[in-house]
Amino acid sequence: MPSTRTASITFILISVLINVMGLGLVIPVLPKLIETLAGSTEAGARLNGLFFAVYALMQFAFGPFLGLLSDRYGRRPVLLASLLGTGIDYLIAALTQSIWVLFLARVVAGALGASLSTANAYIADISRPEERARNFGLIGATFGMGFVLGPVVGGVLGNIDLRLPFYFAAGLAFLNFLYGYFVLPESLKPENRNFQARSLNPFVALRVLGQTPVLRGLTFSLSLIFLAFGALQSVWVLYTAYKFGWQPLEVGFSLFLVGLGGVVVQAGLVRPVVARLGERRALVLAQMVGIFSFTLYGLATQGWMMYAIIALAALSNLGQPLVQSFLTREVSPQQQGALQGALAGVQSLTVAAGGLLGGLLFSLVARAGLPSWLVGLPFFAGAMLYLLAAANTYRLFRRNRAPVAAD
Repeated sequence: MPSTRTASITFILISVLINVMGLGLVIPVLPKLIETLAGSTEAGARLNGLFFAVYALMQFAFGPFLGLLSDRYGRRPVLLASLLGTGIDYLIAALTQSIWVLFLARVVAGALGASLSTANAYIADISRPEERARNFGLIGATFGMGFVLGPVVGGVLGNIDLRLPFYFAAGLAFLNFLYGYFVLPESLKPENRNFQARSLNPFVALRVLGQTPVLRGLTFSLSLIFLAFGALQSVWVLYTAYKFGWQPLEVGFSLFLVGLGGVVVQAGLVRPVVARLGERRALVLAQMVGIFSFTLYGLATQGWMMYAIIALAALSNLGQPLVQSFLTREVSPQQQGALQGALAGVQSLTVAAGGLLGGLLFSLVARAGLPSWLVGLPFFAGAMLYLLAAANTYRLFRRNRAPVAAD
């Protein structure tokens, strides 16, 4: 069955690419569409933070639910239903003239976007043990590619019409649904299906993060960083449009550079930097870069400065794989899946809170009569969160030196 397995992996990779591209496609235009329907910059900023937060919260809440449905009824129906629902959802978002219908569409999109965990389960089902690392690596690379390509395509289409990226994302989802309907076989054998209702509580998975001081400490630092990024992501489009007059094309290009910088740093710089500095100092360095880049984002006076700061901020991407390295040493091999699920849950919750914070802060300062530098308040708040994270990480490493093996 090599050809069937290859076709299945290809479908899953395309599904992940379309799912992530669909999110990336609308990032450059969704805040402006919300602002247009809301009627003002201040109202748009508040509502954009709410939209951003509810999307992340729905992913957190529905991840376990969709995973359990796939354990009980199979991966194929869950994946196909998610693709069909996502296509319909994007189409509704493209057509609506109501801000609350658009809000409902984002609620549904967040819930269906949680099907990425089902795609991972499908890969685990069909991969031989010696193939799993490579196949999960392919999913990670595809995920990154979607975030690199999506904002660029969305920016180009959004420059033509704000709603065009939604139509395009809907078309991609429908095409993938048809492809999967005719090509995708079921991966989960009937004898391997089960249903455990107690696992529907997404908060249960978070308990693993409290088992050791390193787990608790680095999770706290990571939560502060996710809060900062949630604030940044929720106001980036509105901030650059308000301060520099950026259109969707410029926004899409900037997000393309953000994604590209992350790929380059994580793929090419982690090993040499760690070899030179050690894991502990490299992680603190990454968090210090976050402090400076967020501060500079808030102080920038010209649009070109944002591109220069993006290049500097790319170095903060050293932090994510290093944190993962530290945390995976703190749990047994049997708990690695629980650890990754818990981290994903923390990310969803804190990014949601950060989105609300960023939207609220921007709505308070994006008005006439206030000093122009004050519009950067969400970024200054993000810099403070990064500072707290760096201080906490430094204190943690001074008290717990044993887990750090690479210094």
